[in-house]
Amino acid sequence: MEEEMAAPATSPAKAAKRRAPKQKKVGPSVSELIIKAMSTSKERSGVSAAAVNKALAAEGYNVEKNKASIKTAIKRLVAKGTLVQTKGTGVSGSFKMNKNAERQQPRRSELSSL
Repeated sequence: MEEEMAAPATSPAKAAKRRAPKQKKVGPSVSELIIKAMSTSKERSGVSAAAVNKALAAEGYNVEKNKASIKTAIKRLVAKGTLVQTKGTGVSGSFKMNKNAERQQPRRSELSSL
């Protein structure tokens, strides 16, 4: 039995579809939301990542959808020196604002005079 393979009909080349460019999201970044949640906390020993998630959820941020971006934002803030990890390793632990980093950042009045 011989089976002949029919060549698929070639259609004319389709024009490349152009996607509309993604619009930039409106509102504060995840890092800014985390810093805001940390600064409002009065805990001496720091705030856990779970507490940060609860604070972001209370502000209306979709925590379930953006778990990975929250984790990377916390890691970036620790690496930058904005946050200090007081307990634990990685993202599982407690974090608080770095007092030295707040003093090092230039004030807006100094920036506007430049």
